[in-house]
Amino acid sequence: MNLDIRTAVQTAFLLLLLGVILSIITGVRTIQSGKRLLYFRKRREMVSRGWRLIFMAILLGGFAFAVNRYAEPVAYQIFPPSPTITLTPTITLTPTISLTPTITLTPTLTETPLESSTPVLPDEIAAQIETTITPNPESVFSRVVISKRIDQDFQPVDPQTEFQNPVGKLYGTFSYDKMSAGGQWSVVWVRLADNKILCFLTEPWTGSTGGYGYSECEPPASEWLPGEYQVRIFVGLQWKSFGQFTVVGEPPTPTPTATPTRTPSPSATASGTPTPTFTRTVTLTLTPTHTRTITLTQTPTHTRTITLTPTPSRTPTITPTPTVTRTLRPTDTRWPTSTP
Repeated sequence: MNLDIRTAVQTAFLLLLLGVILSIITGVRTIQSGKRLLYFRKRREMVSRGWRLIFMAILLGGFAFAVNRYAEPVAYQIFPPSPTITLTPTITLTPTISLTPTITLTPTLTETPLESSTPVLPDEIAAQIETTITPNPESVFSRVVISKRIDQDFQPVDPQTEFQNPVGKLYGTFSYDKMSAGGQWSVVWVRLADNKILCFLTEPWTGSTGGYGYSECEPPASEWLPGEYQVRIFVGLQWKSFGQFTVVGEPPTPTPTATPTRTPSPSATASGTPTPTFTRTVTLTLTPTHTRTITLTQTPTHTRTITLTPTPSRTPTITPTPTVTRTLRPTDTRWPTSTP
């Protein structure tokens, strides 16, 4: 059986501990049995023998500690170990490590879409930059928070990440710092499904170096299609921050509600497109105004010519026929009254 140095040291340490335990037990029992003897000399010899055993146990304990602590390093100085046997398994493990780089090559492929997904200021907006002042590259913006209302301090009221159609007007609020006056900044509202720009703003910075700000967007209701949207902030041509939200539900079908604003023009021209003909149907409600044609019944007011019939009212001149009442003359019978 081949034993190495470490195993030999541990074996010696255990044997010494066993000797310490046995010496202590034997010494204690010897002292106890010696105290029960009647003869003084024998009793003294037994007790002294017990104490010698205990003292030997103490010495063995110290020696065991020294063996466990110092024997192995001293033995390695005299007999240096051969590590060749322990190194061979480490060599067999290296091929497993060499296989891992084949796995690490795949993340390099996944890094390319990460670079392509960084937002870029559209060319049609970048072409509108006219300022010659270089913006501060150290400027920072917080993440854009989307809500339907903001308070007087440009803070969002009930911010959300999902909005149900009809959406209407949305606000994107943010905080900023280290902005320089006159530097160009831009805000772009984009629908991710087709990268269509719904709203955008690009102008020289006129605010303070730090604080709170917002951007608003209110496209036609038909533009709020279901899907994901982003609000992107650029300083110069450098992308700084963004906010993302989702629109659910179909946009309202009466999106041509904007066309009623066109209906005034058809009502004025009367030569409008076929759609304004629907407004003509509304003008058909004016057909009751044709009841004014009934006012043509004023022609029956010519019956006033019939009122000329009051000319027969001259017939009351015939009423003087009651002038027959002139029979009052018979009242001249007073003459007979004079006969008395």
